[in-house]
Amino acid sequence: MFIGRKYELKKLEEYYASGKFEFIVMYGRRRVGKTTLINQFAKGKKKMYVVGEEFNEKIILENFTKAVVECFELPKSMPNFSNYKDLFDFIINQAGDERLVIVLDEFQYIATASKGFLSFLQNMIDQKLLNTNIFLIVCGSSVSFMENEVLAYKSPLFGRRTAQFEIIPFGFYEANMFFDNYSAEEKVKLYSILGGTPQYLIKFDKMLSIEQNLKKNFFDKTSYLFDEAKNILKQELREVGIYNSIIQAIANGYTKINEIATKIGEERDKVSKYIKVLKEIKIVKREIPLGEKINTKKSYYKISDNYFSFYYRFVYRNLNLIEQSKIDYLYENEVSPFINDYVGLVFEEICKEYLIKENNKTEEPFVIVNVGKWWGNNKKEKRQEEIDIVANNKGKYILAECKWRNEKMELIVYKDLVRKSEFATTGAEDVHYYLFSKSGFEESLISESEKISKIKLISLEDMV
Repeated sequence: MFIGRKYELKKLEEYYASGKFEFIVMYGRRRVGKTTLINQFAKGKKKMYVVGEEFNEKIILENFTKAVVECFELPKSMPNFSNYKDLFDFIINQAGDERLVIVLDEFQYIATASKGFLSFLQNMIDQKLLNTNIFLIVCGSSVSFMENEVLAYKSPLFGRRTAQFEIIPFGFYEANMFFDNYSAEEKVKLYSILGGTPQYLIKFDKMLSIEQNLKKNFFDKTSYLFDEAKNILKQELREVGIYNSIIQAIANGYTKINEIATKIGEERDKVSKYIKVLKEIKIVKREIPLGEKINTKKSYYKISDNYFSFYYRFVYRNLNLIEQSKIDYLYENEVSPFINDYVGLVFEEICKEYLIKENNKTEEPFVIVNVGKWWGNNKKEKRQEEIDIVANNKGKYILAECKWRNEKMELIVYKDLVRKSEFATTGAEDVHYYLFSKSGFEESLISESEKISKIKLISLEDMV
Protein backbone atom coordinates (compact mmCIF):
# COMPACT_ATOMS: atom_id res chain seq x y z
CA MET A 1 0.00 0.00 0.00
CA PHE A 2 1.35 3.43 -0.99
CA ILE A 3 1.09 5.97 1.86
CA GLY A 4 1.44 9.75 1.71
CA ARG A 5 3.45 11.91 -0.73
CA LYS A 6 0.26 13.27 -2.34
CA TYR A 7 1.80 16.69 -2.96
CA GLU A 8 4.95 15.26 -4.54
CA LEU A 9 2.96 12.93 -6.79
CA LYS A 10 0.70 15.78 -7.89
CA LYS A 11 3.67 17.98 -8.80
CA LEU A 12 5.45 15.18 -10.69
CA GLU A 13 2.32 14.57 -12.73
CA GLU A 14 2.06 18.29 -13.51
CA TYR A 15 5.63 18.35 -14.82
CA TYR A 16 5.03 15.13 -16.75
CA ALA A 17 2.02 16.72 -18.46
CA SER A 18 4.12 19.63 -19.74
CA GLY A 19 4.93 17.75 -22.95
CA LYS A 20 8.51 19.00 -23.01
CA PHE A 21 11.91 17.97 -21.63
CA GLU A 22 12.02 18.00 -17.86
CA PHE A 23 15.02 17.52 -15.60
CA ILE A 24 13.94 16.60 -12.07
CA VAL A 25 16.43 16.44 -9.18
CA MET A 26 15.21 14.36 -6.25
CA TYR A 27 17.14 13.67 -3.08
CA GLY A 28 16.79 12.65 0.54
CA ARG A 29 18.30 10.32 3.08
CA ARG A 30 18.36 6.57 2.59
CA ARG A 31 15.08 4.71 3.24
CA VAL A 32 12.97 7.87 3.17
CA GLY A 33 10.84 6.60 0.28
CA LYS A 34 12.31 8.22 -2.85
CA THR A 35 12.32 5.05 -4.94
CA THR A 36 8.82 4.08 -3.81
CA LEU A 37 7.57 7.54 -4.81
CA ILE A 38 9.22 7.30 -8.24
CA ASN A 39 7.82 3.82 -8.83
CA GLN A 40 4.33 5.02 -7.92
CA PHE A 41 4.65 7.97 -10.29
CA ALA A 42 6.06 5.83 -13.13
CA LYS A 43 3.28 3.23 -13.07
CA GLY A 44 1.83 2.79 -16.55
CA LYS A 45 4.44 5.10 -18.12
CA LYS A 46 7.19 4.26 -20.59
CA LYS A 47 10.29 4.21 -18.41
CA MET A 48 13.94 3.29 -18.12
CA TYR A 49 15.31 2.69 -14.64
CA VAL A 50 19.02 2.60 -13.83
CA VAL A 51 20.32 2.12 -10.28
CA GLY A 52 23.81 3.42 -9.61
CA GLU A 53 26.09 1.25 -7.52
CA GLU A 54 29.70 1.48 -6.40
CA PHE A 55 31.13 0.17 -9.67
CA ASN A 56 33.47 1.64 -12.28
CA GLU A 57 32.26 3.28 -15.49
CA LYS A 58 32.46 0.09 -17.57
CA ILE A 59 30.15 -1.89 -15.27
CA ILE A 60 27.71 1.01 -14.92
CA LEU A 61 27.53 1.30 -18.72
CA GLU A 62 26.79 -2.45 -18.89
CA ASN A 63 23.91 -1.97 -16.43
CA PHE A 64 22.72 1.01 -18.46
CA THR A 65 22.74 -1.12 -21.61
CA LYS A 66 20.57 -3.74 -19.90
CA ALA A 67 18.07 -1.01 -18.98
CA VAL A 68 18.01 0.21 -22.62
CA VAL A 69 17.43 -3.33 -23.88
CA GLU A 70 14.57 -3.86 -21.45
CA CYS A 71 12.97 -0.46 -22.08
CA PHE A 72 12.93 -0.72 -25.88
CA GLU A 73 12.52 -4.52 -26.00
CA LEU A 74 15.76 -5.02 -27.97
CA PRO A 75 17.71 -8.27 -28.48
CA LYS A 76 19.61 -9.27 -25.33
CA SER A 77 22.65 -9.93 -27.52
CA MET A 78 23.01 -6.19 -28.16
CA PRO A 79 26.61 -5.09 -27.40
CA ASN A 80 27.29 -2.89 -24.38
CA PHE A 81 27.81 0.82 -24.89
CA SER A 82 31.40 1.94 -24.36
CA ASN A 83 30.68 5.63 -23.66
CA TYR A 84 27.84 7.85 -22.50
CA LYS A 85 27.63 9.93 -25.70
CA ASP A 86 26.74 6.91 -27.82
CA LEU A 87 24.38 5.69 -25.10
CA PHE A 88 22.38 8.92 -24.88
CA ASP A 89 22.36 9.42 -28.65
CA PHE A 90 20.89 5.93 -29.00
CA ILE A 91 18.22 6.57 -26.34
CA ILE A 92 17.20 9.87 -27.96
CA ASN A 93 16.87 8.23 -31.38
CA GLN A 94 14.91 5.26 -30.01
CA ALA A 95 12.56 7.45 -27.99
CA GLY A 96 11.74 9.78 -30.85
CA ASP A 97 8.74 11.92 -29.88
CA GLU A 98 7.49 9.45 -27.27
CA ARG A 99 7.30 10.57 -23.65
CA LEU A 100 10.00 8.57 -21.86
CA VAL A 101 10.78 8.63 -18.15
CA ILE A 102 14.48 8.00 -17.43
CA VAL A 103 15.37 7.45 -13.78
CA LEU A 104 19.00 7.53 -12.64
CA ASP A 105 18.73 6.32 -9.05
CA GLU A 106 21.61 6.58 -6.54
CA PHE A 107 22.94 9.19 -8.92
CA GLN A 108 25.97 9.97 -6.78
CA TYR A 109 27.55 6.62 -7.76
CA ILE A 110 26.97 7.16 -11.49
CA ALA A 111 28.37 10.68 -11.36
CA THR A 112 31.49 9.86 -9.31
CA ALA A 113 32.42 6.73 -11.29
CA SER A 114 33.03 8.79 -14.45
CA LYS A 115 35.23 11.88 -14.35
CA GLY A 116 33.46 14.73 -16.06
CA PHE A 117 30.04 13.06 -16.11
CA LEU A 118 28.27 16.11 -14.71
CA SER A 119 29.78 18.31 -17.43
CA PHE A 120 28.84 15.71 -20.03
CA LEU A 121 25.24 15.68 -18.83
CA GLN A 122 25.16 19.48 -18.90
CA ASN A 123 26.24 19.49 -22.55
CA MET A 124 23.83 16.69 -23.44
CA ILE A 125 20.95 18.67 -21.91
CA ASP A 126 21.92 21.92 -23.63
CA GLN A 127 22.60 20.47 -27.07
CA LYS A 128 20.16 17.57 -27.43
CA LEU A 129 17.87 16.67 -24.53
CA LEU A 130 16.17 20.07 -24.47
CA ASN A 131 14.69 19.23 -27.86
CA THR A 132 13.26 15.88 -26.73
CA ASN A 133 10.21 14.69 -24.85
CA ILE A 134 12.33 12.92 -22.22
CA PHE A 135 11.44 13.20 -18.54
CA LEU A 136 14.77 12.78 -16.71
CA ILE A 137 14.90 12.14 -12.98
CA VAL A 138 18.20 12.00 -11.12
CA CYS A 139 17.75 10.72 -7.59
CA GLY A 140 20.34 10.48 -4.82
CA SER A 141 20.54 9.45 -1.18
CA SER A 142 23.78 11.31 -0.46
CA VAL A 143 22.29 14.61 0.64
CA SER A 144 25.65 16.39 0.72
CA PHE A 145 26.53 15.26 -2.83
CA MET A 146 23.18 16.21 -4.30
CA GLU A 147 23.14 19.65 -2.69
CA ASN A 148 26.81 20.49 -3.23
CA GLU A 149 27.60 18.80 -6.56
CA VAL A 150 24.27 18.79 -8.40
CA LEU A 151 22.23 21.73 -7.11
CA ALA A 152 24.92 24.18 -6.01
CA TYR A 153 25.99 27.20 -8.04
CA LYS A 154 29.41 25.65 -8.77
CA SER A 155 27.84 22.55 -10.33
CA PRO A 156 27.91 22.15 -14.15
CA LEU A 157 24.22 21.27 -13.84
CA PHE A 158 23.30 24.49 -12.06
CA GLY A 159 20.32 26.14 -13.74
CA ARG A 160 19.42 23.06 -15.81
CA ARG A 161 16.94 21.45 -13.43
CA THR A 162 13.29 22.24 -14.01
CA ALA A 163 12.27 21.12 -10.51
CA GLN A 164 13.80 19.76 -7.34
CA PHE A 165 12.26 17.58 -4.66
CA GLU A 166 13.81 17.11 -1.25
CA ILE A 167 12.06 14.04 0.14
CA ILE A 168 11.96 14.29 3.92
CA PRO A 169 10.62 11.83 6.52
CA PHE A 170 6.88 11.77 7.15
CA GLY A 171 5.40 13.98 9.81
CA PHE A 172 3.42 12.53 12.69
CA TYR A 173 0.11 12.27 10.86
CA GLU A 174 1.42 10.38 7.85
CA ALA A 175 3.55 8.12 10.08
CA ASN A 176 0.37 7.37 12.06
CA MET A 177 -1.05 5.53 9.08
CA PHE A 178 1.44 2.72 9.66
CA PHE A 179 0.07 2.09 13.18
CA ASP A 180 -3.70 2.10 12.94
CA ASN A 181 -4.10 -0.60 15.61
CA TYR A 182 -2.24 1.27 18.37
CA SER A 183 -3.70 3.73 20.89
CA ALA A 184 -3.20 7.48 20.58
CA GLU A 185 -0.54 7.44 23.31
CA GLU A 186 1.27 4.54 21.66
CA LYS A 187 1.26 6.33 18.31
CA VAL A 188 3.04 9.31 19.86
CA LYS A 189 5.61 6.99 21.44
CA LEU A 190 6.15 5.10 18.19
CA TYR A 191 6.73 8.31 16.25
CA SER A 192 9.09 9.51 18.97
CA ILE A 193 11.13 6.33 18.55
CA LEU A 194 11.05 5.78 14.79
CA GLY A 195 10.46 9.20 13.30
CA GLY A 196 8.91 9.35 9.86
CA THR A 197 11.19 7.22 7.67
CA PRO A 198 8.94 4.63 5.99
CA GLN A 199 11.54 1.86 5.98
CA TYR A 200 11.87 2.15 9.76
CA LEU A 201 8.13 2.32 10.33
CA ILE A 202 7.49 -0.99 8.58
CA LYS A 203 10.08 -2.77 10.73
CA PHE A 204 7.86 -2.68 13.80
CA ASP A 205 5.42 -5.58 14.07
CA LYS A 206 1.86 -4.33 14.69
CA MET A 207 1.10 -7.47 16.66
CA LEU A 208 3.83 -6.77 19.23
CA SER A 209 3.92 -4.23 22.07
CA ILE A 210 6.30 -1.28 21.92
CA GLU A 211 8.52 -2.95 24.50
CA GLN A 212 8.65 -6.17 22.46
CA ASN A 213 9.41 -4.23 19.28
CA LEU A 214 12.21 -2.30 20.95
CA LYS A 215 13.84 -5.47 22.19
CA LYS A 216 13.50 -7.09 18.77
CA ASN A 217 14.45 -4.15 16.53
CA PHE A 218 16.75 -1.89 18.55
CA PHE A 219 18.37 -3.98 21.27
CA ASP A 220 19.19 -7.02 19.14
CA LYS A 221 22.56 -6.47 17.46
CA THR A 222 21.52 -8.58 14.44
CA SER A 223 18.55 -6.31 13.68
CA TYR A 224 18.31 -3.79 10.85
CA LEU A 225 17.63 -0.74 13.04
CA PHE A 226 20.55 -1.55 15.35
CA ASP A 227 23.11 -0.68 12.64
CA GLU A 228 21.18 1.75 10.44
CA ALA A 229 22.30 4.99 12.12
CA LYS A 230 25.97 4.02 11.86
CA ASN A 231 25.53 2.95 8.23
CA ILE A 232 24.02 6.32 7.26
CA LEU A 233 26.92 8.19 8.86
CA LYS A 234 29.47 5.96 7.11
CA GLN A 235 27.83 6.69 3.77
CA GLU A 236 27.97 10.46 4.23
CA LEU A 237 31.00 11.11 6.43
CA ARG A 238 34.59 10.39 7.30
CA GLU A 239 35.90 10.34 10.88
CA VAL A 240 32.63 8.84 12.05
CA GLY A 241 33.87 8.51 15.63
CA ILE A 242 33.80 12.26 16.28
CA TYR A 243 30.37 12.62 14.67
CA ASN A 244 29.08 9.77 16.85
CA SER A 245 30.39 11.55 19.94
CA ILE A 246 28.79 14.86 18.97
CA ILE A 247 25.39 13.32 18.22
CA GLN A 248 25.41 11.32 21.44
CA ALA A 249 26.29 14.44 23.44
CA ILE A 250 23.38 16.36 21.91
CA ALA A 251 21.01 13.42 22.48
CA ASN A 252 21.91 13.47 26.15
CA GLY A 253 21.31 17.16 26.74
CA TYR A 254 24.58 18.88 25.80
CA THR A 255 23.10 21.27 23.27
CA LYS A 256 25.45 24.26 23.04
CA ILE A 257 28.81 24.31 21.26
CA ASN A 258 30.83 24.86 24.43
CA GLU A 259 28.94 22.11 26.27
CA ILE A 260 29.46 19.64 23.43
CA ALA A 261 33.15 20.48 23.05
CA THR A 262 33.76 20.02 26.78
CA LYS A 263 31.77 16.78 26.89
CA ILE A 264 33.67 15.10 24.04
CA GLY A 265 37.06 16.71 24.73
CA GLU A 266 37.50 18.51 21.40
CA GLU A 267 38.26 22.12 20.47
CA ARG A 268 35.25 24.40 20.06
CA ASP A 269 36.17 25.42 16.50
CA LYS A 270 36.56 21.79 15.47
CA VAL A 271 33.16 20.90 16.93
CA SER A 272 31.58 23.84 15.07
CA LYS A 273 32.90 22.52 11.74
CA TYR A 274 31.59 19.03 12.41
CA ILE A 275 28.18 20.33 13.46
CA LYS A 276 28.00 22.34 10.24
CA VAL A 277 28.36 19.08 8.30
CA LEU A 278 25.70 17.36 10.45
CA LYS A 279 23.35 20.25 9.67
CA GLU A 280 24.01 19.85 5.93
CA ILE A 281 22.99 16.19 5.99
CA LYS A 282 19.88 16.95 8.09
CA ILE A 283 20.92 15.05 11.23
CA VAL A 284 21.22 18.12 13.46
CA LYS A 285 19.51 21.51 13.38
CA ARG A 286 20.02 24.83 15.13
CA GLU A 287 17.19 26.34 17.16
CA ILE A 288 16.84 30.03 17.99
CA PRO A 289 14.06 31.82 19.90
CA LEU A 290 11.27 33.04 17.63
CA GLY A 291 11.86 36.68 16.82
CA GLU A 292 15.63 36.64 17.34
CA LYS A 293 18.06 37.50 14.53
CA ILE A 294 19.67 34.54 12.77
CA ASN A 295 23.13 35.38 14.16
CA THR A 296 21.97 35.46 17.78
CA LYS A 297 24.09 33.72 20.39
CA LYS A 298 20.87 32.50 22.04
CA SER A 299 20.83 29.19 20.21
CA TYR A 300 21.15 25.48 20.81
CA TYR A 301 21.41 22.32 18.72
CA LYS A 302 19.04 19.40 18.57
CA ILE A 303 18.82 16.16 16.64
CA SER A 304 16.32 16.64 13.84
CA ASP A 305 15.37 12.99 13.32
CA ASN A 306 13.56 11.00 16.01
CA TYR A 307 15.18 7.70 15.06
CA PHE A 308 18.67 9.19 15.47
CA SER A 309 17.61 10.91 18.68
CA PHE A 310 16.28 7.70 20.22
CA TYR A 311 19.20 5.62 18.95
CA TYR A 312 21.86 7.86 20.48
CA ARG A 313 19.89 8.46 23.67
CA PHE A 314 19.09 4.83 24.47
CA VAL A 315 21.01 2.45 22.20
CA TYR A 316 24.45 3.85 21.45
CA ARG A 317 25.24 4.69 25.06
CA ASN A 318 24.21 1.18 26.17
CA LEU A 319 26.08 -0.93 23.62
CA ASN A 320 27.92 -2.74 26.41
CA LEU A 321 24.61 -4.05 27.81
CA ILE A 322 23.47 -5.12 24.35
CA GLU A 323 26.77 -6.93 23.75
CA GLN A 324 26.20 -8.83 26.98
CA SER A 325 22.59 -9.62 25.94
CA LYS A 326 21.25 -7.89 29.06
CA ILE A 327 18.21 -6.72 27.13
CA ASP A 328 15.59 -6.96 29.88
CA TYR A 329 17.89 -5.10 32.28
CA LEU A 330 18.52 -2.42 29.64
CA TYR A 331 14.83 -1.82 29.05
CA GLU A 332 13.81 -1.86 32.72
CA ASN A 333 16.64 0.34 34.01
CA GLU A 334 17.85 2.54 31.15
CA VAL A 335 14.78 2.99 28.94
CA SER A 336 11.47 2.59 30.77
CA PRO A 337 12.21 5.11 33.60
CA PHE A 338 13.19 7.84 31.12
CA ILE A 339 11.05 7.24 28.05
CA ASN A 340 8.26 9.66 29.04
CA ASP A 341 10.70 12.54 29.49
CA TYR A 342 12.11 11.77 26.07
CA VAL A 343 8.67 11.53 24.43
CA GLY A 344 7.66 14.83 26.04
CA LEU A 345 10.18 16.70 23.91
CA VAL A 346 8.87 15.10 20.72
CA PHE A 347 5.30 15.80 21.83
CA GLU A 348 6.04 19.52 21.53
CA GLU A 349 6.92 19.03 17.86
CA ILE A 350 3.74 17.02 17.29
CA CYS A 351 1.69 19.82 18.90
CA LYS A 352 3.35 22.30 16.55
CA GLU A 353 2.53 20.09 13.57
CA TYR A 354 -1.11 19.86 14.73
CA LEU A 355 -1.31 23.64 15.17
CA ILE A 356 -0.01 24.28 11.64
CA LYS A 357 -2.24 21.59 10.12
CA GLU A 358 -5.38 22.98 11.73
CA ASN A 359 -4.44 26.56 10.91
CA ASN A 360 -4.00 25.65 7.24
CA LYS A 361 -7.56 24.30 7.25
CA THR A 362 -9.37 27.00 9.23
CA GLU A 363 -7.03 30.03 9.34
CA GLU A 364 -8.25 30.50 12.91
CA PRO A 365 -7.69 32.53 15.02
CA PHE A 366 -5.47 34.13 12.34
CA VAL A 367 -3.19 33.02 9.53
CA ILE A 368 0.08 31.86 11.11
CA VAL A 369 3.18 33.29 9.44
CA ASN A 370 5.91 32.43 11.97
CA VAL A 371 6.06 29.55 14.42
CA GLY A 372 8.74 28.28 16.75
CA LYS A 373 9.89 28.09 20.35
CA TRP A 374 10.77 30.99 22.61
CA TRP A 375 13.11 31.41 25.54
CA GLY A 376 14.74 34.39 27.19
CA ASN A 377 15.72 36.10 30.43
CA ASN A 378 13.34 37.29 33.12
CA LYS A 379 15.41 40.20 34.40
CA LYS A 380 13.07 40.88 37.32
CA GLU A 381 13.37 37.40 38.79
CA LYS A 382 16.79 36.66 37.26
CA ARG A 383 15.84 33.39 35.62
CA GLN A 384 15.28 31.85 32.21
CA GLU A 385 11.73 31.68 30.87
CA GLU A 386 10.54 29.33 28.13
CA ILE A 387 7.39 28.88 26.04
CA ASP A 388 6.93 25.64 24.12
CA ILE A 389 5.29 27.13 21.01
CA VAL A 390 4.92 30.71 19.84
CA ALA A 391 3.13 31.53 16.58
CA ASN A 392 2.44 34.99 15.25
CA ASN A 393 1.43 37.26 12.43
CA LYS A 394 2.32 40.88 13.03
CA GLY A 395 0.67 41.82 16.37
CA LYS A 396 -1.31 38.59 16.78
CA TYR A 397 0.06 35.70 18.85
CA ILE A 398 -0.63 32.13 19.85
CA LEU A 399 1.25 30.91 22.91
CA ALA A 400 1.14 27.21 23.73
CA GLU A 401 2.23 24.86 26.49
CA CYS A 402 2.52 21.12 25.85
CA LYS A 403 2.40 18.65 28.74
CA TRP A 404 3.13 14.93 28.33
CA ARG A 405 2.13 13.92 31.85
CA ASN A 406 -0.06 11.28 33.44
CA GLU A 407 -2.03 13.83 35.46
CA LYS A 408 -4.57 16.34 34.19
CA MET A 409 -3.37 19.83 33.38
CA GLU A 410 -4.07 22.37 36.14
CA LEU A 411 -5.23 25.98 35.94
CA ILE A 412 -1.82 27.17 37.14
CA VAL A 413 -0.31 26.17 33.76
CA TYR A 414 -2.54 28.68 32.00
CA LYS A 415 -1.85 31.40 34.57
CA ASP A 416 1.90 30.83 34.25
CA LEU A 417 1.64 31.06 30.45
CA VAL A 418 -0.15 34.42 30.81
CA ARG A 419 2.64 35.57 33.13
CA LYS A 420 5.34 34.60 30.64
CA SER A 421 3.50 36.21 27.73
CA GLU A 422 4.83 39.66 28.62
CA PHE A 423 8.36 38.52 27.77
CA ALA A 424 7.56 37.00 24.37
CA THR A 425 4.84 39.22 22.91
CA THR A 426 6.18 42.77 22.88
CA GLY A 427 3.69 45.04 21.12
CA ALA A 428 1.04 42.32 20.92
CA GLU A 429 -2.47 43.34 19.94
CA ASP A 430 -4.14 39.96 20.31
CA VAL A 431 -2.92 36.89 22.28
CA HIS A 432 -4.46 33.41 22.28
CA TYR A 433 -3.50 30.60 24.66
CA TYR A 434 -3.37 26.98 23.52
CA LEU A 435 -2.91 24.20 26.06
CA PHE A 436 -2.02 20.69 24.88
CA SER A 437 -2.35 17.84 27.38
CA LYS A 438 -1.80 14.10 27.16
CA SER A 439 -4.14 13.39 30.09
CA GLY A 440 -6.87 16.00 29.82
CA PHE A 441 -7.68 18.99 32.02
CA GLU A 442 -8.85 19.70 35.54
CA GLU A 443 -12.33 21.19 35.98
CA SER A 444 -11.00 24.57 37.10
CA LEU A 445 -9.11 24.97 33.81
CA ILE A 446 -12.08 23.78 31.75
CA SER A 447 -14.28 26.29 33.55
CA GLU A 448 -11.79 29.09 32.86
CA SER A 449 -11.68 28.18 29.15
CA GLU A 450 -15.47 28.38 28.97
CA LYS A 451 -15.35 31.94 30.32
CA ILE A 452 -12.39 33.14 28.20
CA SER A 453 -12.73 32.48 24.47
CA LYS A 454 -9.01 32.94 23.82
CA ILE A 455 -8.14 29.79 25.78
CA LYS A 456 -8.14 26.62 23.67
CA LEU A 457 -7.77 23.20 25.31
CA ILE A 458 -6.50 20.38 23.10
CA SER A 459 -6.35 16.81 24.34
CA LEU A 460 -4.39 13.93 22.87
CA GLU A 461 -7.65 12.47 21.55
CA ASP A 462 -8.35 15.77 19.73
CA MET A 463 -4.96 15.56 18.08
CA VAL A 464 -4.94 11.89 17.04
